[in-house]
Amino acid sequence: MKKFINNVDDLLEDSLQGFVKAHSDIIQLNEQPHFIQRNDPTPSGKVALISGGGSGHEPLHTGFVGKGMLDAACPGQVFTSPTPDQMMLAAESVNNEGGVLFIVKNYAGDVMNFEIASEMLDCPCETVLIDDDVSLPETHSTGRRGVAGTLIIEKIVGAAAENGMNLTECKALGNRVNKVTASMGVALNCCTVPALGKPTFELDNDKIEMGVGIHGERGHDTIDLINATQIVEIIANAIHDDLNPKKGQKALLHINGLGATPLMELYLIYNLAVQYWEDRGIEICRSLVGNYTTSLDMTGCSITLTLLDDEMIELWDAPVNTANLRWGS
Repeated sequence: MKKFINNVDDLLEDSLQGFVKAHSDIIQLNEQPHFIQRNDPTPSGKVALISGGGSGHEPLHTGFVGKGMLDAACPGQVFTSPTPDQMMLAAESVNNEGGVLFIVKNYAGDVMNFEIASEMLDCPCETVLIDDDVSLPETHSTGRRGVAGTLIIEKIVGAAAENGMNLTECKALGNRVNKVTASMGVALNCCTVPALGKPTFELDNDKIEMGVGIHGERGHDTIDLINATQIVEIIANAIHDDLNPKKGQKALLHINGLGATPLMELYLIYNLAVQYWEDRGIEICRSLVGNYTTSLDMTGCSITLTLLDDEMIELWDAPVNTANLRWGS
């Protein structure tokens, strides 16, 4: 294993220190327990948005703390859920009479710990559970996983909260966006968890893994290596069947790198995916391409489609100022 590490046990701490120093104009770090929060105080009465999860998915979630998105993010160790005390202290720090909305990916540890924090908090709080991964059926024992669609919910609901939408309305909006968002990933090679020191699973050079998650776990099928057009068709078919969009529907297309795939290849995937949906009468009116919800150094990508209405488009376009997503004034 070759990685830029001094000590595996200190990797998260060292990384967070560097991250905050690089973006000290936007965020600050609370130590023991760790959480990242925006520098400017949450405006009075604004719903405070908090998310989190295991590290290794950067820039999700810490890179999306700031005006127009999250008020705080709680990073756990690599691929390990943050603890309830992180979530509680983050909520107490950023809540300013508007209540707290937790945005939670559907993984057992995250769900359990955010539920514990919610029960112990002495303020109004709600949860939006993200389950956009169509590689798992909704009837799966733990339900579908939350993957790259999480960013889209954080951005749209973050803008709504910034504009003054109340807690009940923000939760309803988050649930609505989640229902019209679908994702699926593919890996060419697996990631290496630093503490493990080797890939979590092996793939032959002539094989790829369809339907991978973001924690180095295998997908639903190992298949022969095929060309990019065929890969996009498999993934897009699954997403299209799940969302069943009608002709003329506007949509946001997000091509997400899993950590080690060059932008040249991600834009190739974007071009093929746009062509797929435009051939079916879908208008791709918004886009996002790059490494946003990663799996350490996994070689692969995911495709996410969100069906948009006019309100969602306006909220997506609203100004945002975070370390890894920023536009507008």
